[in-house]
Amino acid sequence: MQSRPHATSTDGSSESPTGPLDVHSMRRVIEDRIAEPEPSPEAAETKPKQDAPSDLRSAFDIKRAAKIAAGALIVAVFGWIPLQTVMQSSSVEAVINSRVVTLRAPIDGEISAPDATLLESGVVPQGRMVLRIVNARADRGRLDELRRQLARLESEQPSLLAKLISAEAAQRDLSQQAARFSQGRIRQLEARIAELRSLIEVAAARREEASAAVERATSLTRSGSVSAVETARLIRERTITEQTEIGTRRRLDASEVELIAAREGTFLGDSYNDRPSSVQREEEMRQRVDTFNADLASSRAEIAWLRREVASQEARYGSLSEAAVLLPVSGRIWEVMTSPGEDVRAGQPLLRVLDCSGAVVTANVTESVYNRLQAGAKAWFRPADGGPDLDGTVLNLTGAAGAAANLAINPGALGREPYRVTVSVPKLKEAANDCAVGRTGRVIFAGDAARSP
Repeated sequence: MQSRPHATSTDGSSESPTGPLDVHSMRRVIEDRIAEPEPSPEAAETKPKQDAPSDLRSAFDIKRAAKIAAGALIVAVFGWIPLQTVMQSSSVEAVINSRVVTLRAPIDGEISAPDATLLESGVVPQGRMVLRIVNARADRGRLDELRRQLARLESEQPSLLAKLISAEAAQRDLSQQAARFSQGRIRQLEARIAELRSLIEVAAARREEASAAVERATSLTRSGSVSAVETARLIRERTITEQTEIGTRRRLDASEVELIAAREGTFLGDSYNDRPSSVQREEEMRQRVDTFNADLASSRAEIAWLRREVASQEARYGSLSEAAVLLPVSGRIWEVMTSPGEDVRAGQPLLRVLDCSGAVVTANVTESVYNRLQAGAKAWFRPADGGPDLDGTVLNLTGAAGAAANLAINPGALGREPYRVTVSVPKLKEAANDCAVGRTGRVIFAGDAARSP
């Protein structure tokens, strides 16, 4: 078969070597011709007419190759993302979850109206009061009894103090009286001893005189000047003076013994006790003072104990008559289970609060992915709103049993796959003020598939 020669149409268009140009090519040629400036006569004479079909075919091939490359690139880009998703070990569904803290009534009573701003403020800080319970029927019998006992003892204490002061004054008077008696008795005994010593000296002088008279009478009796009767009388007088001196010395010894005892506080005598009545009364008054002191100390100790008991009972009565319900954790009010004015019982649930500081991610996965997971494995949570991936760790693998925890969102709500996983994400705990419980996303697990950028 012979090839057709190149031909030029009457309107100046050219045909391809293999056949006539299609409509798009003709349109392109016409647009190019309109856009090109009119060549000069000299250039028209020098340019060969056969070059136009060759240039048109080259431009067409280049454009078609560019379109093919762009299409291949688009197919590669948009096809790689689903392919990579299929190759990754990831969850089917995932949701940010948190444990729920149930606040119960500490006492019986009536609920006062909660602060409406707390229910609208989002995250409530730890320690904030959310409810108040008032019990107007709290028992205060024990508190009133203790207060009566305290008032009675406090009223008796001035009387005890007055008695003590009076007894101490009487004791001082009796003590002074006993001291004066003791001093007088000692001086009396000292004077008696001095008297006895004088009597002893007198008796000694008489004894000496009687002894001299006896000696003279004895010598005169031999000469017959003095009778024997007179001599016997003189001997008898000497004996009397000797015995008188001995008796006086014995009385002196007794007085000295009595003086020594008096100086030691003991009084000896036949007509009275070893202690005078003033001393005995002073001792009795001292005992009364000691008794009053003991009673006063006991009263003060009992008053101090009653004051402590009254303070304790007041605190107890205050806790039973009124109680403030405080948040144990920072969180968001999840559910209000009572209303203002309602009577509640101790232990009755009042509020449920999200523990935003303990936020986790619950996800469900396919069986094949679940069997490849281990507790402590690395994972990433990718929010559905397009936020950055958050690092996490597989916390618990519960499988088809569900998460064994008090969570705000029941893991059974994720129903596409039955195998459930709990992932700890520290960034969620740090952002406790956001408390993004309920937001969805996807969990990607570290494994033999690469993590997407």
